[in-house]
Amino acid sequence: MPAKDLPELIAWLKANPDKATQGTAGTGGASHLAGVFFQKATGTRYQLVPYRGSAPAMQDLLAGQIDMMIDLAASSTPQIRASNVKAYAVTSKTRLAAAPDVPTVDEAGLPGYYVLSWHAIWAPKTTPKPVIAKLNAAVVDALADPTVRKRLADVGQDIFPREQQTPEALSAYHKAEIEKWWPLVKAANIKVE
Repeated sequence: MPAKDLPELIAWLKANPDKATQGTAGTGGASHLAGVFFQKATGTRYQLVPYRGSAPAMQDLLAGQIDMMIDLAASSTPQIRASNVKAYAVTSKTRLAAAPDVPTVDEAGLPGYYVLSWHAIWAPKTTPKPVIAKLNAAVVDALADPTVRKRLADVGQDIFPREQQTPEALSAYHKAEIEKWWPLVKAANIKVE
């Protein structure tokens, strides 16, 4: 891509509709939805190319077969550090410890374009509350361990603050994510089974 920063990328995409390609880790996945969201947020149009995972898409990005990706920090950070790819922004409210020189989307000129990959541990709804509490306490303890925190930060994974590491906070966050992404899933006519 000829653009040196995010505003130039958006301007180039607007001036060249349907000429760029974004590799995704598969149809209906996070990177696909991130691309749909990016097009909607920027008023751009380009082709989304589904792959069987992020690694093959990254291989084609490195080979020049596709123009861009919106990818997980954990898989992109090594390529950024090696100067194999150009990073325009991270899609979070804060810079990543693993890539401190890469601006946030707010800093780069696309405020509010937040795409976070988050993980949770789920159990059947019939799981007794004491079991849920014990499981949650174990996860919270693990996430408080300095070695675990450093390893996750090194690969670009943020850890939610302690007060957000509860089943209730997860439920509220999950509901908010569904409300944010479901209209994009429907608008993009992505089949959900």
